[in-house]
Amino acid sequence: MVKLVLVLGDQLSDGVAALKAADKSEDVVVMAEVGDETGYVPHHPKKIALVLSAMRHFAAHLESEGWTVAYTKLDDPEATKSIVGELMRRGQEHDTSEVIATSPGEWRLVEALENAPLKVTVLPDDRFVASLDEFNDWAEGRKELRMEYFYREMRRKTGLLMDGDKPEGGKWNYDHDNRKPASDDMLRAKPMQFTPGEVTEEVLDLVETRFGKNFGALRPFHFAVTRGQALRALDHFAKELLPEFGPYQDAMLVGDKYLNHSLLSAYLNIGLLDPVEICTRVEEEWKAGRVPLNSAEGYIRQVIGWREYVRGLYFREGPDYAARNGLKHDRALPPLYWGAETKMACLEHAVAQTRDEAYAHHIQRLMVTGNFALLAGVDPNEVHEWYLSVYFDAFEWVEAPNTVGMSQYADGGIIASKPYVSSGNYIDRMSDYCGTCTYSVKKKTGEGACPFNLLYWHFLVRHRQRFKGNPRMAQMYRTWDRMEKAKRDTVLEEAEAFLKKLDAGEPV
Repeated sequence: MVKLVLVLGDQLSDGVAALKAADKSEDVVVMAEVGDETGYVPHHPKKIALVLSAMRHFAAHLESEGWTVAYTKLDDPEATKSIVGELMRRGQEHDTSEVIATSPGEWRLVEALENAPLKVTVLPDDRFVASLDEFNDWAEGRKELRMEYFYREMRRKTGLLMDGDKPEGGKWNYDHDNRKPASDDMLRAKPMQFTPGEVTEEVLDLVETRFGKNFGALRPFHFAVTRGQALRALDHFAKELLPEFGPYQDAMLVGDKYLNHSLLSAYLNIGLLDPVEICTRVEEEWKAGRVPLNSAEGYIRQVIGWREYVRGLYFREGPDYAARNGLKHDRALPPLYWGAETKMACLEHAVAQTRDEAYAHHIQRLMVTGNFALLAGVDPNEVHEWYLSVYFDAFEWVEAPNTVGMSQYADGGIIASKPYVSSGNYIDRMSDYCGTCTYSVKKKTGEGACPFNLLYWHFLVRHRQRFKGNPRMAQMYRTWDRMEKAKRDTVLEEAEAFLKKLDAGEPV
């Protein structure tokens, strides 16, 4: 009997489980652009265009390899709204109710396939270093699920940067070498960009028509949309940007959106690249002496450490994970996240870059937009939906743990041992944003004081009962207690006044 082979928009790999289990001679690949997927959050137009163009190119690739592909475009008159709707429609066309699928990366779709009125065989997604069973075995019985220890297991399993049973260089982690501020460099290479072809231009026109009012600039569009292009982008990164990736991976500059970052995350997350092949390429550059160990290790840790770890946690914690709110924050997401006026230079630059590029690197996400939302007490579900909407690499399995857990501490400390909050000093140290800001990062109180300075203490005070026993935060509470009472009162009063202005919709 003919089977339908479901390939989702983030499963664009020849080796994806459903394709490996199918029979090319008789089964039918089902790929579909549907309203439920393009609209469940207001995705950035660039993100929608990336996924749809990559899907169309991958479908053409499969057909060239001899597969029969039933492909539905978003504007096809007969298109249904959902993945399950398309499976049912194609099942009627081909007189079958049997489906082979690779497990989706979001609980929303996992549950949709489980409830589909079809015979769906869901296979584990084996495009990761660790299976979900392996992660659960590692996690079982541990009081704390810290990424560092899981990462070491991934190093041992893959053999990457290993000297027998020991890590190359004698250390597992070179993070202490990777926190340097950067300076402008006119000669610094940029991530590889691609000129849209005919298929992509057709998608861009469709996205412009359907999603032109979504937050974000659609054009210029320069992402890779095929595996060949993604491989070229990987090679360019490894040769041109990786050598100084390590030292400057946390830095932020007004005039340089990318610094030494790869922008490969979206290609990895939709299936155009494989995690081990990326890390092997990085390791090759280190072995050849062209890349220092701290840069190679820092990048590999993000791919086989952090990325694998958050996937395991997302599925281990269950469907309610993205909705958690451990600190009971309930402030609405401020309009500045959607481009409204703000006097804070760091937020202005991070949001403007997000609008223009559908991209911001991990420190802009964690320590600027995320830090502000946490300090201000924004509802983490609204923060989660914003990140899921606006970034080109955001799929819930990877985005929710980073936002709900790492950024907003809404999972109660499963991922982070303490909240990732800071005053303006951290942003000043790691960026040149503060030099152009209306506020003064050096001012702790009074007219023009940096809001991060005020909100930092406000956050610690209102959550003191929860965090006073946290050894990593004890020093900050001692610092607060040593302040004169009048100063403490002023800090809290000014923080409250700032939050009232924020709630009133006034530019802050």
